[in-house]
Amino acid sequence: MGAITPLGNDVATTWDAAKRGVSGAGPITHFDASKFKTQFACEVKGFNPDEHFDRRKLRQLDLYAQYALVAARQAVEDAGLEAEGSDVNKDRVGVIVAAGIGGLHTFEEEAGYYALNEDKGPKYNPFFIPKMIADIASGHISMEYGYHGPNYGVVSACASSNNAIIDAFNLIRLGKADVMLTGGAEAAIYPAGVGGFNSMHALSTRNDSPETASRPFSKSRDGFVMGEGSAVLVLEELEHALARGAKIYAEVAGGGMSADAYHLTATHPEGLGAILSMKNALEDAGMKPEDIDYINVHGTSTPVGDVSEVKAIVDVFGDHAHKLNISSTKSMTGHLLGATGAMEAVFSVKAVQEDIVPPTINHEEGDEDEEIDYTLNFTFNRAQERPVRAALSNSFGFGGHNATVIVKKFEK
Repeated sequence: MGAITPLGNDVATTWDAAKRGVSGAGPITHFDASKFKTQFACEVKGFNPDEHFDRRKLRQLDLYAQYALVAARQAVEDAGLEAEGSDVNKDRVGVIVAAGIGGLHTFEEEAGYYALNEDKGPKYNPFFIPKMIADIASGHISMEYGYHGPNYGVVSACASSNNAIIDAFNLIRLGKADVMLTGGAEAAIYPAGVGGFNSMHALSTRNDSPETASRPFSKSRDGFVMGEGSAVLVLEELEHALARGAKIYAEVAGGGMSADAYHLTATHPEGLGAILSMKNALEDAGMKPEDIDYINVHGTSTPVGDVSEVKAIVDVFGDHAHKLNISSTKSMTGHLLGATGAMEAVFSVKAVQEDIVPPTINHEEGDEDEEIDYTLNFTFNRAQERPVRAALSNSFGFGGHNATVIVKKFEK
């Protein structure tokens, strides 16, 4: 696994911060946000592109693709795919890295340039299109390593990288690949991203306290906090992994997908699409609700979305809903949009591996919403140690896209 996140620039640092309940939010530095309704976000910190790419390569890479490439390099190294003596067949190694938006900063720069020069006629950077498009991160990763297997991007808004993981999982099950690099990347903390979400009243405007603004399941929640970064995981067919002595963190058990078919941006108020997605994932995994110990919820800190997801969990899990742990790591990382499912898959894998549930931070006593069942264990404010045999992770996106991934402990 590899990760570049608002909590750290690798998996170990990110996971340590998540266990400690650290907030990644702060004032926006990517641009002057002083005139915006929202002036804060969960930005990646201490990332210097010059440490990873030469000047020529940087001309080809939007920030979202930079994050993806660095996270992929970490994952490849962690998996030993390029280690000396590795005999992995590169024709059977594929890449699916998702983005909900793609190169938004590149688009802004080029659109602004055209507006300034329209009297002279259009003049665009030749790298404009290949820097901007949402599939290009997968292409760069494959070119860096010579991986010739299935290669594309997935776009389903904030469900994108869960869909990418499910696609990669299914391609391996179908025998189309032995190894897949999969995940997501996003870098949309720029004027169009923040301004666009502000116009929809989707973002928190708690400018006086950015670090506490993402507060899923609290009555005072007022919208999500935008995040950025990338997470990439290496999925591998079991016998192939065992044969080469691979380090195995967890097993991907199943995936489920559905559509709300309800509203452009809002989830179904009763969580019908979420219910179907979770049920489909459990069926695909051959598991019962009682087999799940932890749910990494979509939990964006929006008034409607949090309520509908809780309703869906109670519907699917019944009495067992009160025996499992629930947490929203977006309370710490913010919402990484198209990269969020991959980041939360990493958290789910680590929870299974270490038997630790990361917390939902920023909940205060007396800040309860009457529409939410607080007899459920939301793991408020402090990580909890408990056996985690299997974890379920939800991601939902504009357009009614729902995708659920289940990971469980690996047993030979």
